[in-house]
Amino acid sequence: MNDEVICEKRGAIGHITLNRPQALNALTLNMVRGIALALDAWEIDPGVRYVVVEGAGDRAFCAGGDIRLLWEQGTAGDHASQLDFWREEYVLNVRIKLYPKPYVAIVDGIVMGGGVGVSEHGSHRIAGDGFAFAMPEVGIGFFPDVGATYFLPRLTGRAGTYLALTGARAKTGDAVALGLADAHIPRAKIPAFVEALSLGESLDATIARLAAPAPPGPIVAHQALIDAAFAASNVAEIIARLDADGSPFAADAAKAIRTKSPTSLAVALRQMQVGASMEIAQAMRAEFRIVSRICREKDFYEGVRATIIDKDGKPAWQPARLEDVTEAMIAAHFAPLGADDLQLAEAAA
Repeated sequence: MNDEVICEKRGAIGHITLNRPQALNALTLNMVRGIALALDAWEIDPGVRYVVVEGAGDRAFCAGGDIRLLWEQGTAGDHASQLDFWREEYVLNVRIKLYPKPYVAIVDGIVMGGGVGVSEHGSHRIAGDGFAFAMPEVGIGFFPDVGATYFLPRLTGRAGTYLALTGARAKTGDAVALGLADAHIPRAKIPAFVEALSLGESLDATIARLAAPAPPGPIVAHQALIDAAFAASNVAEIIARLDADGSPFAADAAKAIRTKSPTSLAVALRQMQVGASMEIAQAMRAEFRIVSRICREKDFYEGVRATIIDKDGKPAWQPARLEDVTEAMIAAHFAPLGADDLQLAEAAA
């Protein structure tokens, strides 16, 4: 147990609380390590039937990693510390995906970045009333990581590509309809849900008893447009198709994409194009290759500066235009790292 993440047994469940509510439960290396240790212990504990993870407070499940710290490490040239975090985080993402016991993520609040990594890979993903998913990484010169290469291409139609390139937010209804969540349980019923699991009741039967229809979301209403526009082979063509459509939804999507890092957009689209054929371990190795390059490039630091540090909203991307991002530049992000490639247990390979 540590202050940032509380891991405790409650009857038949191993219960994890992400406990940094003042920071929207943003994920730290200390939290990653605490979760990993708990999963190791509970896997061999016959008294633990389910693992349940929640976020403290009423605003967020987990709003991502500690971006400011990663920015400070990188600007100081300490890429080793940055990569220590990402390496252990990505290994944990694979661990959760392949965990042999049911892993139940209850997301009732903001979930972004690192929070997605410790929830989306669970065997059972429950969306509360306040569920608000986003992967806005291309807006800070980064890329959709924590396994987005694996799970976003597996969403309904081209919704994953839309979410990756626009950073748009998905609420409860869209989450269930698109495949980001398995069920909606109203906030008022979540304590009863956790209590039932702690008593060892059937997980699937309890979900069926407490789940409720989620209100329709705006993304699903535009599925046909998303599927048509985001099937294009490059970002420029996606924007062109959105512009040609002319609807308010298309215009908003195109406007959002135009503000993002051209390099990040191109890398993210390639992730969406190749990820559907990857297993989770392959996807995480690809992402570690990407992050090992991006942490040494300028856009991440410029994007965080403009968004979080100076907050001027005026990042100067390098290169600044989509047409200046070459195929060779995109491919270089995915190239093997040799001895520095992400090491995963043989069972996850």
